[in-house]
Amino acid sequence: MPAPASRPPADRPDTVLVRRARKMHRVLAETYPEARCELDFADAFELLVVTVLSAQTTDRRVNAVRPALFAAYPDALAMAAADRERLEQIIQPTGFFRAKTESLLRLSQTLVEQHGGQVPGRLEDLVALPGVGRKTANVVLGNAFDVPGITVDTHFGRLVRRFGWTAETDPVKVEHAIGALFPAKDWTMLSHRLIWHGRRRCHARTPACGACPVARWCPAYGEGPTDPDEAAALVRTEGRA
Repeated sequence: MPAPASRPPADRPDTVLVRRARKMHRVLAETYPEARCELDFADAFELLVVTVLSAQTTDRRVNAVRPALFAAYPDALAMAAADRERLEQIIQPTGFFRAKTESLLRLSQTLVEQHGGQVPGRLEDLVALPGVGRKTANVVLGNAFDVPGITVDTHFGRLVRRFGWTAETDPVKVEHAIGALFPAKDWTMLSHRLIWHGRRRCHARTPACGACPVARWCPAYGEGPTDPDEAAALVRTEGRA
């Protein structure tokens, strides 16, 4: 099996915290058996591109432009040579399309020049690409290469702090702190399940506490309505990214 995308620190977390966190994860796994990356993709290049496009927009909007985008530019070589105005026109619905066009052109050109047009499968190579940080790199590694990685997006960070799993706010520190609580084999699916829970129940402003499957272990229980009917009205059947 490939090496995990990142290594947790040597310090061992409290045993009680580990047990509570893993119990909560097991319940979330039962609650969201269909959890997965909600961006559509066919290969590592597509996943890298759509993850870059997903910044400051919804997965739904990115998925909507994906067919036309990859019909026009199916690989890094084609995208590196793309006409800027045409590329801008295709991805315009995702917002910030001029900046994103620049990012995609530089990214594709770097893939062609430094990696033979292929997406590298190592964290250090991915984060060296233009516009690619650890979050994007871990999405690609976990979902395109089956390399365990923790994706610390806004939902993930919010939930692990609400759950009391860590008080860290820096994404890299969060990644390492949570990585120490779980075996590496669980990291990718843990990320999906927490993100799904954050999009569907544990909302930023008003979490659906009374309809939460892990409420009994959550120290933040009560931040949102605890009445079951009131909380149920807040539950979304589909996530909003």
